[in-house]
Amino acid sequence: MQIAPYQDFARERLGFEYKNIDLLVTALTHRSYVNEHKKSVTEHNERLEFLGDAVLELVVTDYLFRHFKEQEGILTSWRASLVRTESIGEAGDKLGYEPLLRMSKGEKNGSARARQQILANAFEAVIGSIYLERGYIDAEAFITKHILTKLDSILESGSWRDPKSHLQEVSQRIDNQTPLYKVLEEVGPDHDKVFTLGAYVGTKLMGQGSGPSKQAAQQQAAQAALKAYEARSKQIDAERKTV
Repeated sequence: MQIAPYQDFARERLGFEYKNIDLLVTALTHRSYVNEHKKSVTEHNERLEFLGDAVLELVVTDYLFRHFKEQEGILTSWRASLVRTESIGEAGDKLGYEPLLRMSKGEKNGSARARQQILANAFEAVIGSIYLERGYIDAEAFITKHILTKLDSILESGSWRDPKSHLQEVSQRIDNQTPLYKVLEEVGPDHDKVFTLGAYVGTKLMGQGSGPSKQAAQQQAAQAALKAYEARSKQIDAERKTV
């Protein structure tokens, strides 16, 4: 195995060199790779992921507690939006460590959902490796740069709110009706099925979404329906201004 690409990544993307580069290599090693190389590789990233997950949650929780006066329930929702798989997977994608990830051939050819989960897990493992290599302060700086900077856009867009609950409030206020969710399509094998559901208000399809579970698809459909309501509201405002 070549160590240089990992040191280059650390120096160029993380801003420092590892004294123990094996920490970073392990952080970017998926369990499936160990299963394929049992004679030469013994460690995968799950222990570092466990550590990094705890550090990530502490840093985010501490920041929200110190900078905002909202109640626990709201702060919990904000934290969940910041540390969810989609958020940290996206952060990992931007960091660009995917070419360095060691995983099985099967995982490399897996679904987009599996890829995002692997990127997210590796991101937490990288946090764990930084914590062990450099300590809490540097791990906190890394999380601040790549995760906490997302907070403003999350608050501005309202994406921290549960889409289904938000849609119910909006549909009852505007149309005096509660949204219903219907399965539109199911595709794929049982172990990798994708569901598509529609969010209906009355008989009107307001939005649809897809996901690996009906619950995830409902959330996506609710989000799409909220955007439809927002577009309708903007159109009504525009028409009023022209009258």
